[in-house]
Amino acid sequence: MFYGGKYDAQNRYDEWNTTQIKLKLNNKTDQDILAWIKKHKHGRDTSVQGAIKSLIREDIAHGNTGMPGSGGVVRRTVE
Repeated sequence: MFYGGKYDAQNRYDEWNTTQIKLKLNNKTDQDILAWIKKHKHGRDTSVQGAIKSLIREDIAHGNTGMPGSGGVVRRTVE
């Protein structure tokens, strides 16, 4: 029998039903992304998580599901 209180039950639920994804962002090269996150973090319209999910779902809806890992992103190099 499982018993250990609320947090054990929550941990079991999370283990079976959720996936966490971590981003490691560079303070110098990812300043634009960090600023976007900060704006959404302190805004009242939506959470950062909700905003990121919306962007991903919009990308999926537009059919940008190319090769795994590409995310439909066009990479350009500057010479």
